[in-house]
Amino acid sequence: MTLTGQKPIPKSNKYMFIKTYGCQMNVYDSDRMFELLQPLGYKKTDNPAQADLIILNTCHIREKATEKVFSELGRLKKLKLSALEKNRKVLIGVAGCVAQAEGEEILERATYVDLVFGPQTYHRLPEMVNKALKMDLSLVAGSQIIETEFATEEKFDELSSNSNSPTNSFLTIQEGCNKFCSFCVVPYTRGAEISRPAGQVLEEAEKLVKSGSKEITLLGQNVNAYHGLSPNGKEWTLGRLIRELAELDGLERIRYTTSHPKDMDDDLISAHGEVPKLMPYLHLPIQSGSNTILKNMNRKHNITFYRSIIDKLRKVREDIAFSSDFIVGYPGETDVDFAETLRLVSDIEFAQAYSFKYSSRPGTPASGKVEVDEQIKSDRLESLQQLLNAQQLAFNLKKVGTVQSVLVEKHGRKQGQLVGKTPYMQAAHFCGNEQLIGSIQKVRILDGFSKGISGDMVDNDKFYDIKEPSKIEAKGIYS
Repeated sequence: MTLTGQKPIPKSNKYMFIKTYGCQMNVYDSDRMFELLQPLGYKKTDNPAQADLIILNTCHIREKATEKVFSELGRLKKLKLSALEKNRKVLIGVAGCVAQAEGEEILERATYVDLVFGPQTYHRLPEMVNKALKMDLSLVAGSQIIETEFATEEKFDELSSNSNSPTNSFLTIQEGCNKFCSFCVVPYTRGAEISRPAGQVLEEAEKLVKSGSKEITLLGQNVNAYHGLSPNGKEWTLGRLIRELAELDGLERIRYTTSHPKDMDDDLISAHGEVPKLMPYLHLPIQSGSNTILKNMNRKHNITFYRSIIDKLRKVREDIAFSSDFIVGYPGETDVDFAETLRLVSDIEFAQAYSFKYSSRPGTPASGKVEVDEQIKSDRLESLQQLLNAQQLAFNLKKVGTVQSVLVEKHGRKQGQLVGKTPYMQAAHFCGNEQLIGSIQKVRILDGFSKGISGDMVDNDKFYDIKEPSKIEAKGIYS
């Protein structure tokens, strides 16, 4: 890659360390950062003390995100000072949503930070690193580099395709958000919704498959708001994109996350019933079971609408399972509001879900509102999590006696054990040869737990209907 008109001079003994916080989008972004810096001679290391470049790829969603970043930076400062004593230059960078939202504060409070760049500017990272390497070794404020523009389209054009993929890969197709939920900072840190051109997506997906990926997860802040231009100049929705991706030879599984209920159109719903490669598992955040709270959150949908989406999906794909996100203790939430959340969860029965206590994010419409008592938040969260955990366990136990297709990902903790994912994102443990990693195997499920399932491999040349339970008994759990 050419930077500022000059080719970088690779150096074999340079190392970079990236610590990633938050969502799968950040995981994807961290991988792209490393790929961008490989032409400069950087290699990955898991040891920050060995690194010549350290990057914190941050998330601003959860409580005290900024404080956690500064705490980590304090530890990294010691590494930098130690390196300076040996006349070795170590660059420290802060990337992601905290960098976007709190960039100036980071530079003011941590003068030893060299690079601050938002999620839409990391494609300029090689140029930033080259510039920083030419700067003084001092820790003087004002010498740092900051890049926090919203250059999403430019970034999409500059992104390299991941040619060194694992068995399952992430692929960003959409960024930003136009929903402006009152509790969320994403519209302010990621910018407006923008979709990647379909041709770019298909090209990267093809390269991922050729390099070994059997499963691709399409990523976006509101991934089902995708409206990308096709190669012939027409606009494709997510449903159309999924249908095109399903035609790729060697691609066995397609997923997408994270979705907004408002953007679940009929074509996408139909795709769940018409595209076998689209996995029967959907993450569809609801946040609350109360219409009052949803309105206050500016979610732009109500409970009736959400339930109708669930019903439509179950009609086209009877074996589909759902996960969701919930916030408890949003300002103004009453006992009645929370009871409505519990009722919604009981009615729908989620295979998995994430639940959090509300925490105010500076700059959002909800910040500054009178908050629910912290102890009440904690009590409600515990009650909700108990219900969600029970549902997750019940879902896993229902798979006992069935045969599931498992994408084998890695070694397990025990000797001879392998771990993979079912179509429902369950962690499945079974015994097998390590040569099976990267393949899809049929596994008869014998036991279910809160966090996964276990079983034995079966004859992969024999047909099994994975929807129908076996006649055998499995450790007394299923009959």
